[in-house]
Amino acid sequence: MRRCRNLALAAALGLAAPGLQACGFTPLYAVPGVTSRLSAVDVVAPEGRTGYLIREHLDDALAKNRGAAPIYRMQLQLSEQRYPRGLRVDNVATRYEYVLTANYSLVSLPSGAEAKRGSVRVQLTYDSADQPYASIAAQQDVADRAAEEAAHRIQLELAAWLAGRSKS
Repeated sequence: MRRCRNLALAAALGLAAPGLQACGFTPLYAVPGVTSRLSAVDVVAPEGRTGYLIREHLDDALAKNRGAAPIYRMQLQLSEQRYPRGLRVDNVATRYEYVLTANYSLVSLPSGAEAKRGSVRVQLTYDSADQPYASIAAQQDVADRAAEEAAHRIQLELAAWLAGRSKS
């Protein structure tokens, strides 16, 4: 029964695909030049653990081509805040809210002119443990997850911006 339903769903999707082409639907990464321009962004992040993490995640998300000369340089400025949440009776926080704000500026390398400016904000919460090692591990984990999410959001903003530029 389940197999028949899956086959029917696959057939329906197969029939709907040509209809999407007729209405002008184009996948974001199908626009010529988006992927090649994303891979030609050189990311310059601030010093520190979070700067390193977001640069690594951006290099992965943008599929950086290390063999080609960069077309754009991205300057990042990071801001991190932690807010205690869920206070116990003894006024000790059991949860924290972590906020990572990444402001970026994309500069065109041949001219040095600013091509795009943007900002992404990621909010995550994590549990605070009574054991020191577990608490440090939770803080590092939330910073890594926030850097990965910020990199993904920046990637989407840049891809949409590049797709819009190539159509006009």
